[in-house]
Amino acid sequence: MLNWNNDVWGKLTGPYGPADNVPVLLQQLAKEYSQEVFDELFQEYLFHQNTIYTATFAAMPFLAQLACSTTDEEVRKELYINCGIIEASRDERDEAPFPASWATLADDAGSALCTDLYREYVDAIGKLRALTKEVFAYAAQQSIDEIEKRYMLIADAAYRGSYIPANMLMTFSNGDEYVAVCPACEEDVYIWPKEDQEGILQAYEDDPVFNSDQEPQKINPAASFADEEVQALAERAASIGDRTLAEQLHYLAGDTLCPSCSENISVWPSLLSTFST
Repeated sequence: MLNWNNDVWGKLTGPYGPADNVPVLLQQLAKEYSQEVFDELFQEYLFHQNTIYTATFAAMPFLAQLACSTTDEEVRKELYINCGIIEASRDERDEAPFPASWATLADDAGSALCTDLYREYVDAIGKLRALTKEVFAYAAQQSIDEIEKRYMLIADAAYRGSYIPANMLMTFSNGDEYVAVCPACEEDVYIWPKEDQEGILQAYEDDPVFNSDQEPQKINPAASFADEEVQALAERAASIGDRTLAEQLHYLAGDTLCPSCSENISVWPSLLSTFST
């Protein structure tokens, strides 16, 4: 990890410019965790509009260390979720020895330093992934709303390398709508919960917000899950008490007739298709 006083911090960037203040905020968190300080760090330096930065990579080992060492389970959960959001948003995955977009930083700070930063980030993700069982056990015993549970599942998926489902869930994190794309006619398929029955999903040709009079198309729920990722999500959703997603996944793994062209479509691949590029 970078030393607090390493001048490389000034060469790293966040969404609004240099990352000089990042080590100051990290030191404050290491001394005493403050949600206000973390929010400033996360929002001003590490993450903006689903984008992460060189400062984010350098900060992650410190956040992982804090998550692993804290005795406050609520703090561990918060760090697990937010670091998972970061990992879900990472581009240029599996690039070695470091992302190609770091070329300027490599010229300025050296390739060896960039290699170390990237390796330490990947190592930090492994440490956070190892906390999953502990964090999920804590969540299962607490009164946590389903939106927060959904973000725990997003983080878990990202740590496991299931980036496409993680990004899909992050886009539709409220679970009150999903948008798939028909592979036959390439029209959007709007998937909404049945009124007063959030676990049951139906398909629409148009966005129900703007066309409330249309008749929904029935989605045939899957009795079991052939897709390993859907199975993993269902098991994890059930383990932390996200009942809505656990029920919805049977419909998201099901099939329906496209409301636009009447072709039979499998919902899950049609839902993930826009996140695969």
